[in-house]
Amino acid sequence: MACEGGLKLLGLTVSPFVVRVRMALHLKGIGYEYIEQDLFVKGELLLVSNPVHKKVPVLIHDGKPICESLAVVQYVDEVWADTGPSILPADPYERADARFWAAYADSKLLPAWVGIMWVATEEERAEKVQDTLTAIGHLEEAFRKCSNGKPFFGGDSVGYLDLVLGSQLLWFEALQKMFGVVVIEESMAPHLAAWVKRFGETDTAKEVVPDVDTAVEYLKKLQSHRAGATVAQLLS
Repeated sequence: MACEGGLKLLGLTVSPFVVRVRMALHLKGIGYEYIEQDLFVKGELLLVSNPVHKKVPVLIHDGKPICESLAVVQYVDEVWADTGPSILPADPYERADARFWAAYADSKLLPAWVGIMWVATEEERAEKVQDTLTAIGHLEEAFRKCSNGKPFFGGDSVGYLDLVLGSQLLWFEALQKMFGVVVIEESMAPHLAAWVKRFGETDTAKEVVPDVDTAVEYLKKLQSHRAGATVAQLLS
């Protein structure tokens, strides 16, 4: 990978928000310095770089911080437009549609599966499972629309929406391992189930996404720090 001088990424290995940025940088072939953060005891560099939300990821380019994962992925795609494949679609409508579904994945799907891990009762968990499956149903239809019969949301190759949803797959595995919850069931979402297999075989996923046991161990750590925090807060 071509190493960009002064490019740093503040992150957390198991954070889906960080994973998508790392995958974007990998797709573009951009080298960077990765600095793991302890979100239980946030360091000075993170607090100075993102004083508003105090969250990861933060991409520091030539001394200037860029925050919020979706904004960072778009920044990477625009700054290194001539390096590697495009991440966002070129067509304005397709680009807007990809952004819409990416926002949906983060605002509807992600809070639902986070809730599965964090609720206090089985009744609440069942409700969050249903919310998760409803969101997956909408994304199944989105895949059929966005992919146009091709292997990925981005068409023939991994694109913006692939990164956004693909960054959450690690935690779907953790949910199955810890709670027996299958988020993407082949009988209910056949297109997404096939996409999961294809995405997992890409070099981008293999290089960036950590082992599911890493996520499970981190969740156990989170569970011992429940008071005053949420999973979402401690993943970003």
